[in-house]
Amino acid sequence: MPKQGKITSLAAPVLLPGLWLGMCADVRAEATAAPKQGTYPRVHDVPAKRDKPAMTVDEQSKLKKDLIGARDRQTSHVRAKEGATQHKPLKP
Repeated sequence: MPKQGKITSLAAPVLLPGLWLGMCADVRAEATAAPKQGTYPRVHDVPAKRDKPAMTVDEQSKLKKDLIGARDRQTSHVRAKEGATQHKPLKP
């Protein structure tokens, strides 16, 4: 076996763990680095004022009416259901 082949075969087991450790160090450095942008906004980061409101006064009043109507329908449905399930008390 030539000398060069023997050196290469001996160098591989020595160099491979070193490469592996180097890759692990890079991964650890990336994992511990601070995130570029967090999930939540910073404390004093306030969004810019809107040019126009999210909802007009008419849209707000229509939505309010719709919500009140939905609430009333649900309460009347529950009251009707409770009235149907109530049993008359038995005479002693």
